[in-house]
Amino acid sequence: MADDSLGGAEDDFREMMRKFLAGEGEIDPAKLAGAAGLPTDPAMVARLMGQLQSAMTSGVDGIDEKLAREESGRIAATGAVAPSDAELEALRQALHVAALWLDEATSITQLTAEPALLTRAAWARQTLPVWSQLAEPVARSIADALTEALDAQVPEEMKAMLGDAGGLMRSLGGTLFSLQLGHVVGQLAAEVVSGGDIGIPLLPGRDEHDVQAALLPQNVAAFGQGLDIPADQVQLYLSVRELAHARLFRHARWLRAHLISAITDYAHGIRVDVGRIESVAADFDPANPESLREALTSGALIPPKSEAQLAALARLETTLALIEGWVDVVTADATTRLPKADAVAETVRRRRAAGGPAESAFATLVGLELRPRRLREAASFWRAVTEAVGGSSRDELWAHPDLLPTADDIDDPSRVIASLRDGPVDDDAFDQALSDLLAGEGDRPIEGRPGDDPQDAPDAEDESGSEGPVHN
Repeated sequence: MADDSLGGAEDDFREMMRKFLAGEGEIDPAKLAGAAGLPTDPAMVARLMGQLQSAMTSGVDGIDEKLAREESGRIAATGAVAPSDAELEALRQALHVAALWLDEATSITQLTAEPALLTRAAWARQTLPVWSQLAEPVARSIADALTEALDAQVPEEMKAMLGDAGGLMRSLGGTLFSLQLGHVVGQLAAEVVSGGDIGIPLLPGRDEHDVQAALLPQNVAAFGQGLDIPADQVQLYLSVRELAHARLFRHARWLRAHLISAITDYAHGIRVDVGRIESVAADFDPANPESLREALTSGALIPPKSEAQLAALARLETTLALIEGWVDVVTADATTRLPKADAVAETVRRRRAAGGPAESAFATLVGLELRPRRLREAASFWRAVTEAVGGSSRDELWAHPDLLPTADDIDDPSRVIASLRDGPVDDDAFDQALSDLLAGEGDRPIEGRPGDDPQDAPDAEDESGSEGPVHN
């Protein structure tokens, strides 16, 4: 709460807000820019005021994706350094070699689209639709809470004078949230090294089932600085990792929708506490507009997770860990020729476990962390499965969501290994045996079902060692 020494500054601010909502006055642009967490230089303030004026007439509810995309691209382009032709050619060669090495480590086939080399700004603009999809439930929840708080706080005699203040507040809140989201995504563009670096496929392919692999040359170069590892080895390792991630999502075509759906289902459960909104408004100090931004980005407006959300989050973290663990194991097998592969791998794991400043900002902004907490355990699980049944049988577990291992399987892979050793179900033999049984032409057990005793069907052909088809 602002103290009395401000000499009525709090009342002045409330009066300024009342006049602004009634169309009778203006808000100090510098204060509003500070509240949005943006620099207060004249150019930025002018741009912010133009965006807010547009918001008041557009009636945008939720995230303004165009505004967030422009802001993210602008932030990402700040400090950008164009790579040299030699650096670009080295990365293209690394991606080519990486594809050949991956063929030896996994039965999942190559991508149909050429990997892309993106600038930070291009990555930010192209990935913004996914970020908006993830953040939209929170933006709407905050807008609902703001409207409800305004309705509860404004006296009845003032509501007619203010007109559609609720709609105006929703538009202003959505604009400020969109700017903040764009700012965070723009900062993320300086941290990621590839399209799959966050763990989910962010770049659109040619169709809904396609996945675009990509590297950010400037960030790949920054990743290798100070590691005392040759640049070509860093490039090769990161290329293999990115292609492995993209291949997995193209192969398991259900996986992207499964993952995004789980994230959005979790996010839809977020409800901003109106009491927290009112508390922030009551404690607002006009001498410190930065406090509004801190409330937005600290997660203070998002209440603790419910039991249902905690359960959903646990399932989501298991899936993310399984994805990252599989990528780790396949990448390790594909990069055995690299003397420094283990050192690069450990750097990647530590980096993923800790996350960067922008990733942390997104986590507090949306209330969701996208870092797998059980990455090492998941990698150990996939290693045990690979050593027990081989890479081809291991990769069959991605054929359908019902086959996806659970958190308990990560702790004890024996059940999964036993089921893979039993072999895939022979659907043709099962259908034929069922037809014979219904027609009264046989009473022998159905072949190929896990758990059948071969001694009960001595004449049956043993297909327990056959390998199921690889789905592309």
